[in-house]
Amino acid sequence: MNGRAMTGMVAHYVCVRTETVEFYSEGVRLRGFLHRPDAASDRLPFIVQGPGWLGLADAKLYVPYHQAFTDAGFAVLIFDYRGFGESEGDRGFISPTWQLEDWRNAIAYLRSRRDIDAERGAIFGSGGTGGGNAVMVAAAEPDMRATISQVPVADGRDWLRRMRTSDVEWNDFLARVEADRRQRAATGSGVLVHPRDEIMIQTAERRASTVKADVDSRIPTAVPLSCANGILDYRPIDVAPRARGLMIVAVEDDLVTPTAHASALFAKSGSPKKLVMQRGTTHYAAYKQYAGEVIPMMVEWLRRLVLEGSRPARDAEEVIVGAAAAETAPA
Repeated sequence: MNGRAMTGMVAHYVCVRTETVEFYSEGVRLRGFLHRPDAASDRLPFIVQGPGWLGLADAKLYVPYHQAFTDAGFAVLIFDYRGFGESEGDRGFISPTWQLEDWRNAIAYLRSRRDIDAERGAIFGSGGTGGGNAVMVAAAEPDMRATISQVPVADGRDWLRRMRTSDVEWNDFLARVEADRRQRAATGSGVLVHPRDEIMIQTAERRASTVKADVDSRIPTAVPLSCANGILDYRPIDVAPRARGLMIVAVEDDLVTPTAHASALFAKSGSPKKLVMQRGTTHYAAYKQYAGEVIPMMVEWLRRLVLEGSRPARDAEEVIVGAAAAETAPA
């Protein structure tokens, strides 16, 4: 199922073979990149990643993670959700329900390949709904051995509410969403809005950040306002008790994805579980600032749960990164 070359430029990896792949999700053809260790000959353990909020499969932001995972012996599949990037489907329609289906079908696709060890799989999701989706997939796919959720959203309604500074602004947003629903019911068409300014509200850090500059110009600037309904109903926190082998990476005082969401997911998830809290940084700065400490923790989590099939020494552990020295305490 080797497809045509994708439009986005794939970053250079060291000792990694990258294959453009195609698979189907509920009849829609999706495309992604499968990264594998260059010298691999046996059936490989695997990791599946869906992008974060308005992310794309070829984002440079993900390169350090994929490099570390392939160095550890994993095949890594990252794909574009339907309607985004090089995947087919309704362009720019944001649906967490569809994204969950796409992710599960990506797992099924990898398990169908002869070069993949179907029994040794893991989930990695980063960035808002990317982190939240990882929890949703973990709950729906209990045979996956480990999950890593980075800066997740646990409750979509609460996430959108926190972005708005007053009850007046929040109630106005809800009224617009309801008016759009009525218009669509009466006429068959609704309103288009900017997803980063009228569904999500960008923080000052997001407006100034260049961490996603390589994909920003390829993200739709107009999506149906009706997409907000899927986010308002989005609640990974409800399925968190069914997610086991979960490592959550969070940022203290995060203004983009609330720290309280990560803490709540950790508290409610099954064991074994681990919470890594990054201090003295911000949502976007943390990706580079603590990569040298956090990514090895991710690899060790995957090594123990997926490669060895063993449990960590503690069923629940919290680690603080960014103090004078890393602190570890039982949950």
